[in-house]
Amino acid sequence: MTRLHLALPLIPLLLAACTPAEQNATIGALGGAAVGAAVSSDSDKTKGALIGAAVGVAASQLLGPTSTPGQCKYKDQYGNIYVAACQ
Repeated sequence: MTRLHLALPLIPLLLAACTPAEQNATIGALGGAAVGAAVSSDSDKTKGALIGAAVGVAASQLLGPTSTPGQCKYKDQYGNIYVAACQ
């Protein structure tokens, strides 16, 4: 556990060298893995984390910041993706 505590401060340093798209994918994967592990049963934590990470990466690439500063991609209730000012 102490190794994990020592490694956590290094994550922002590793992300600093990535492009914004890579940063979004990493954050999506980490967030998805955390949610997937949290909502899965005790015997399927690993499987839930892997599925959550995959969904997080896909969502981060489909939704979120665009290449234009100040613009974000959004998905409406009908599944249409559109670009508008970030909120």
